[in-house]
Amino acid sequence: MQLLIAARILSATDELGQNVAMRNSSRCIFVLLLSSNLLLASCMKPLPDWQAGKLVVIVPMSEQGAEAEFERELVRLFADSIHSRVEFLPKPSELIGLALHEHRAHFAAASLRSELPNADWQFGPSYQTVRELLVCNRDATLPKSITHTDGLRIVVLAASAQEKALLRELPNAPSLHWQTQRKTTTKTLFEAVSAGEQDCVVANELQFANARNFHGNLQAAFSLGEPSKLAWQLSKDADPALLKAMWLFFKKIQQDGSLKQLIDRFYGHSDRLKALDSATFIQRSATLLPRYRRLFEEAASVTGFDWQLLAALAYQESQWDPLATSFTNVRGMMMLTEATADLMKVKNRLNPRESIMAGAKYLAMIRDQLPARIAEPSRTWMALAAYNQGIGHLEDARVLTKRAGGNPDNWTDVKKWMPLISQPEYFETLKYGYARGGEAVILVESIRSYHDMLKRLEPTPADLASKPVSYSLLEPIKKLLRKRH
Repeated sequence: MQLLIAARILSATDELGQNVAMRNSSRCIFVLLLSSNLLLASCMKPLPDWQAGKLVVIVPMSEQGAEAEFERELVRLFADSIHSRVEFLPKPSELIGLALHEHRAHFAAASLRSELPNADWQFGPSYQTVRELLVCNRDATLPKSITHTDGLRIVVLAASAQEKALLRELPNAPSLHWQTQRKTTTKTLFEAVSAGEQDCVVANELQFANARNFHGNLQAAFSLGEPSKLAWQLSKDADPALLKAMWLFFKKIQQDGSLKQLIDRFYGHSDRLKALDSATFIQRSATLLPRYRRLFEEAASVTGFDWQLLAALAYQESQWDPLATSFTNVRGMMMLTEATADLMKVKNRLNPRESIMAGAKYLAMIRDQLPARIAEPSRTWMALAAYNQGIGHLEDARVLTKRAGGNPDNWTDVKKWMPLISQPEYFETLKYGYARGGEAVILVESIRSYHDMLKRLEPTPADLASKPVSYSLLEPIKKLLRKRH
């Protein structure tokens, strides 16, 4: 048998698709690693015919969290639309180009930037447009622009859309430097910046929205160039019929709203958590809350919840802004997704009365679906967690809690395990898969804090009977509240 020997010298530009891989579908390819003179052999199997019912698709590593799960779900929808099974091939970003060159997959679905010209690739339609951000540790001085980054330790994933964004900035900032990281995740890079081990990381706005829920000292300094248009990537010689099927699929899910609902599902809550700021909350309790108190009391009378709890939930969601809108089109006082609004028969999500009533009824519906043995207050705290992440993911957290020997009916135990459903070693063993469980825990605990503060601002007779309340710091705010009534 003839031996094909290929020498590969890896560099940053090689990993961005400018490397050349030699392919022979019927022979074994031997790669000579010059650094160690080690001869590795791998026999490549021919790629199955996708029209015969099997797709092989490159996807992000599970450790990428929401991004990886979003891409997998989108691919599953596509496979269903063409009546095909799908085999996922997880790859780090720097190995995607080589795998496509070697025809190991039909295409790559890995949040890839599509607007840059490249003779080696073709792309399906863009399904998301996201800004690329330089995110830094805000404990240090933030750079004002790309020309003010000298001396900063900037990290980025190899061959990612973010590294491509940096490459496009080089003509404007010739002295720009960064460290390319391989075999890691954006989550790990955020952790390094938060800990002060690096100064900045380049990430898109969805990745940052999720990270700032866990790292309060991260801040976006500025956007890099034009937003990235994300699309699936195919080799230049890919089957034209497959590309046509992609275009038809994306046209359909954009028209029927399925794509928007999927984005809401995975990213719709990511920007809704705010740092607990007591001073701002107390000030808004005096100025904003009196406008909407009657609506919260009305919703409380219908659902049985304490009106102050509903007000705390609304503050956590929108800071009592009836016109609040996230970048994923989650809207209104209670920040309802389109799917939830449709379920609760809401005509106008920006109408505060409709939003508050629908949010309260939705929370009550979740509460009533929980097992009857779960007692208060755990029942309410779990309902709030499910309001954020879905009742299926709450049930997964309860399963983890039970496996660990904890009490799945007690929120104190469940909240210890819920953050772990964002980690592959856990969510891959669960029914409902990945979720931002840590985000749900933060939301519940923040709402509990806001609820307690509202009760201190205006204690009920039961509160006064059960324990004394110190009013020294709250007296000025109480006077404001009395004036507005």
